[in-house]
Amino acid sequence: MIDREYSDVIDNTLTTAEKVVLLAREFRNRLTSLIANWTRVGYCQGNFNSDNCAAGGFTLDYGPFGFCDVFNPQYQPWTGGGHHFPFLNQPMAAERNFHMFCTALLPLVASHQDSIKNIDEICTDFTTVMQAKMENMWAEKLGLHTFNTGLFRELETLMTQTAVDYTIFFRELSTVPGDIGPLKKSFYKNATYNADPEGMDKRWSEWLTTWKSLNASTTDANSARPRSQYELSRQMKLVNPKYSLREWFVVPAYQQASIGNYSLVRELQEVMTQPYAEQSIDVEEKYYRLKPLEFFETGGLSHYSCSS
Repeated sequence: MIDREYSDVIDNTLTTAEKVVLLAREFRNRLTSLIANWTRVGYCQGNFNSDNCAAGGFTLDYGPFGFCDVFNPQYQPWTGGGHHFPFLNQPMAAERNFHMFCTALLPLVASHQDSIKNIDEICTDFTTVMQAKMENMWAEKLGLHTFNTGLFRELETLMTQTAVDYTIFFRELSTVPGDIGPLKKSFYKNATYNADPEGMDKRWSEWLTTWKSLNASTTDANSARPRSQYELSRQMKLVNPKYSLREWFVVPAYQQASIGNYSLVRELQEVMTQPYAEQSIDVEEKYYRLKPLEFFETGGLSHYSCSS
């Protein structure tokens, strides 16, 4: 497995004990990066137990996966997933998987106390590394050089209380809007928002003002000057996709494919291989929009079994 998956970073001439320690460290780096990037694009694996966590740094069993429409920290596409594998619980699931992985490695270094200590330290530091990757990811999504806890916590609360579309919200924010008008394209507006729309809009406006002031104080990486609005927008659009493979796009495509019509499958493939690009007006109207309300409780589309 090391030769197949890690030959570029683990020297084949090292001892077995040395290889095992490096394997633990490299896998930790890949696994934490995987989870951070899943979160960045709104992907939830749905059943991320150790059986579905490959030591090469990828996942298996895509049956219950899904991309978030409405932001919800507890979003879970799998009907049997409970609270173990929701969207923002994936770092914790990954940590449990990594702990089991390290436990499995220990017999390989049983006679090497230094290696055992090193693996224990690598395992213990998983939480710290994972948190750093997540905070860096959130900072990049917000166009900031450093993570701001207060700004993010208020955003998370507002996104939940308003019921925003995860992909559309961050893409609209990437345009660096002058007011909250463009952001409202992502609002589904739940009961909390509807109970006090003026108050919620005021909170959103205050948050946007704070966010813009923080970005205004951030200098360009190549100079001491503050970044222009254009440069900030360009950088944010590189990490905030415009399109994601939502299940309600996929269902009609495979339904048509089942009777021999693959045109929609090919269309989806073309759109989704350029998720960060500004595409045609026709594509935008079709694939950059809120999920229709009638699809929210539809089995096989909004939620599904592990074998779906």
